[in-house]
Amino acid sequence: MALHLSHARRQRSSDLYPVQTWLARLLARFGAPGAARGRLTILMYHRVLAVADPMRPHDITAPTFDEQMGALARVFNVLPLSEALTRLAAGTLPERSACITFDDGYRDNVAIALPILQRLRLPATFYVTSGVLGDGRMFNDTVIEALREAPAGPLDLTWLGLPPTIVSDMASRAAIAQRVIAHLKYVALPVRDEVCARMARLDGHALPTDLMMTPEHVTLIDRAGMEIGGHTTDHVMLTAVSMNEARRQIEGNRRDLAALTASPPRHFAYPNGRPEMDFDDDHVRIVREAGYQSAVTTAWGQAMRDDDVFRLSRCGTFDVGPGRFATRLLLHGRARDRHAPMAD
Repeated sequence: MALHLSHARRQRSSDLYPVQTWLARLLARFGAPGAARGRLTILMYHRVLAVADPMRPHDITAPTFDEQMGALARVFNVLPLSEALTRLAAGTLPERSACITFDDGYRDNVAIALPILQRLRLPATFYVTSGVLGDGRMFNDTVIEALREAPAGPLDLTWLGLPPTIVSDMASRAAIAQRVIAHLKYVALPVRDEVCARMARLDGHALPTDLMMTPEHVTLIDRAGMEIGGHTTDHVMLTAVSMNEARRQIEGNRRDLAALTASPPRHFAYPNGRPEMDFDDDHVRIVREAGYQSAVTTAWGQAMRDDDVFRLSRCGTFDVGPGRFATRLLLHGRARDRHAPMAD
């Protein structure tokens, strides 16, 4: 009975897709802000999970991503980022134009997202952190995976400068992980690495080493016609390191990726991406001097023709069904905050 009801719900939802899509198109036709020529919606994704993970409540699942991409293909003109930016500058961008981007370089982008994109013939840009390719891990993943299996009970975090806490259910583990991650974002890279090594020893179990793309995956995506972009070598907050280190992170990352692709990357994503907080004018200059042609932030909004191409706004992805997803995208365009609702 439960299976039957679940199937019925899915069937009713599926039956609504054409209606939802028609409503979204009607909204676009009558002047929704997101429909205007000269506005580019750049979507931002990170992981695409096979199933929901309570330790990663903000990451989208494969079924929802599939639905969203289907809605995007029906309602929007999805363009490669390079083409979209050229046409935005020239004033020839179609109405309801959108680009798809992924940050960090997770392996599920290849295993789960790429087949969906290819089936729907949608282009995308993947901003890759080159220093963790292969069996490396993002620092936030070390924290999350360490706390996933940490023993229940009191947890002393005073050595990290945080108050003691209690590990209990999965919700508490996820909340603690987010506090630790927020604390680590702006510490020096050697300190961050030391903290992650200590966190990795919390439960005595080996942490996963298959979360990130391999170098071969980067080459595969490039050959599949997708765009590869830079995201620094170690995903550091650029304002938290010296200018020499920032240059090393930006230029080294581009060299690493150029060795894996047919041509050097043209586009860059600032880690965490909040203007003035995570990068400033000096970092914009370094990115430009490194040979990049554009850079995206996590500032909320659409990219406009008169925007600085090295400070492009993006749109966080909504964990909702296809009709609401398309409608929200069409309506979100007037929001142009300097800070993102959810950083990288």
